[in-house]
Amino acid sequence: MKTITVNIVTPDGPVYDSEVSMVIAVTATGEMGVLPGHIPTVAPLGIGAVRLKKENSTELVAVNGGFLEIRPEKVTILAQSAERATDIDLARAQESAKRAEALLQANKDEIDFKRAELALKRAMNRINVYEGNV
Repeated sequence: MKTITVNIVTPDGPVYDSEVSMVIAVTATGEMGVLPGHIPTVAPLGIGAVRLKKENSTELVAVNGGFLEIRPEKVTILAQSAERATDIDLARAQESAKRAEALLQANKDEIDFKRAELALKRAMNRINVYEGNV
């Protein structure tokens, strides 16, 4: 089976580096599946899970924005932040979601509302990746 190298990198350093058979990422325009030999592409990433398929298993990484660079033999994800499902602190993610929900309820001004909305999306993404609900 053909494979493609995947690197996920954040400002804090590398998060993932391995060979996979398929990458599925959430871009700004929807989900994008990448197989070995894909045409070169660059796409902005949204908040969502990156699914990395290997033979009979799928690994999940929570990604919060960034860029996806595709070359025929390699996929590089430059993310603002990223966490493997096994590295996510569920209690911290749940606490972040509660704080964001409280800020949304307070409804102070539009800027705070947008920040709280994005914080809630990031927290829910981390929770969903941890639980495998993607």
